Amino acid sequence: MDTLHIIGGGMAGSEAAWQAANAGVQVVIHEMRPDVGTFAHQTGLLGEMVCSNSFRSDDSEQNAVGLLHWEMRAANGLIMATADKHKLPAGGALAVDRDPFAQSVTDALMAHPNVTVEYGEITELPSKGQWIIATGPLTSGALAQAIAAETGAEALAFFDAIAPIIYFDSINMDAAWMQSRYDKGETEEERTAYLNCPMSKDQYEAFIDALLAADKTEFREGETAGYFDGCLPIEVMAERGRETLRFGPMKPVGLTNPHQPDVKAHAVVQLRRDNKLGTLYNMVGFQTKMKYGAQTDVFKMIPGLEDASFARLGGIHRNSFINSPTLLDDQMRLRSRPNIRFAGQITGVEGYVESAAMGLLAGRMAAAELLGGTAPTPPNTTAMGALITHITGGADAKTFQPMNVNFGLFPPVEGLKSGRRGRKDRYKAYTDRAKVDWQAWLDSAKSPA
Repeated sequence: MDTLHIIGGGMAGSEAAWQAANAGVQVVIHEMRPDVGTFAHQTGLLGEMVCSNSFRSDDSEQNAVGLLHWEMRAANGLIMATADKHKLPAGGALAVDRDPFAQSVTDALMAHPNVTVEYGEITELPSKGQWIIATGPLTSGALAQAIAAETGAEALAFFDAIAPIIYFDSINMDAAWMQSRYDKGETEEERTAYLNCPMSKDQYEAFIDALLAADKTEFREGETAGYFDGCLPIEVMAERGRETLRFGPMKPVGLTNPHQPDVKAHAVVQLRRDNKLGTLYNMVGFQTKMKYGAQTDVFKMIPGLEDASFARLGGIHRNSFINSPTLLDDQMRLRSRPNIRFAGQITGVEGYVESAAMGLLAGRMAAAELLGGTAPTPPNTTAMGALITHITGGADAKTFQPMNVNFGLFPPVEGLKSGRRGRKDRYKAYTDRAKVDWQAWLDSAKSPA
């Protein structure tokens, strides 16, 4: 039996390695960090989180990403098990303590008898053996060129921006307060998972003026920016209209300021705990391409953040992905080189969970092939099946762009009401059907325990 080689030790690569190793396959993870760094990574740990520390909603009955969480847990997913182990209060979301999370992912893989990690950059597409390329949005330049040369087309690209992180003890709690929107959460800790900074109308208008006028990162000549809508820089949102932020990350609904309970805030900036100690807070939705000096000036205009100290400022990085509907088959193999699979964000899924989910499928499919069988593609009535169907042929190749999992990718359930009134019942029907079909797929695929 050949060894499975995986390029990239992020969410997708780590999950792929775990799944294949549990199936009895020998796995080698090739990780270029820390020998070769990237703009966003800070360590050489596997599964490092480089942007948000949130896996988004954990509701498996009304939310597509929550359903994806459920499917990954049912499949003995490493990423979800580790996230649950290092969970932080975040209302209805699943947020984690990022450093212990990455350390635990690394420790689990290092301790697995079927997994080996080799450090160093892979610069060419391998011609022999079974490989999974899970290099994510920050694929090294040399490997990206090799992929482009093989596929005969330039890799598509867009830009991601990351949000600042602030030290909690530098936040003025005489102005800010702790509360999850609509007091969501089962425990007091969850109902107070977010830190809120209120703005009056005048403060909001001054903030927007400063945001629009601030110095921004300039792109190289001939380089144009295309952004994924789920991760737009805050100043790009502001450019779309002065009220855009008030209906986006700065919406004031569902919150009551205990310092002034009778005064309704015009806008609210939310921060989410970024580590278990509660010493770091991430500015929710405040990814930015402002230059560092401008960030500190503009963000200190926010009430409660006047003396904020930043553990990390925001930034922007290039995010590349392939045109998967054209290039990959339904086993995630490169059509021109079937010994190579792609997984994770480089395939055109967006988000930690979606990336790990595609790693889970690629790992199982590669392992099955090495063991002399075939792992069938999961049905598109499941969250994972909907995603893989989308990227391997369900999407229009001409307009293909990164996509989060959403119920729009699922086939309709017959006999249900359409529109907003029937949405709750419709989503519950999607998730009920998906759970039955996913468990049946796991049983048919003889998934590892």
